[in-house]
Amino acid sequence: MLTGKLIHPQILGALGEAGHGATILIPDGNYPVSTGANPLADRVYLNLAPGMVTVTDVLEAVLSVTPVEAAHVMARHDGAEPSIYREFRQLLGAEVELQALERFAFYDEAGKDNCCLVIATGEQRIYANILLTIGVVPPPADQSV
Repeated sequence: MLTGKLIHPQILGALGEAGHGATILIPDGNYPVSTGANPLADRVYLNLAPGMVTVTDVLEAVLSVTPVEAAHVMARHDGAEPSIYREFRQLLGAEVELQALERFAFYDEAGKDNCCLVIATGEQRIYANILLTIGVVPPPADQSV
């Protein structure tokens, strides 16, 4: 039995197979999961009901086991910043800057071959999509280069 923040076996398996530079898409409930990401990416459906499970719930769990070096978000068409971006920044920390992409550019980025995992959510807030780029796991301090 696992005791960490992330215990979902399929998600853990996909993350274990991924490496530096692979991407993970965590979309809101409106995102076209079947057509808006790499067709070869593993898909996990956590969208149990509207509002369950949220993007930030999934992001927090993923960040507990995976280093992230970049994060892309979907920009609103009117240029206004969605309120969920504040939550993303809190969870990601200051070292990972949110990079906003226009909607179709976001779809293009999620459709690339390096997108290895899509975790569908029941998130109801719009523009609550995030595409994470996996970072590097540093060596232990006594084995630094």
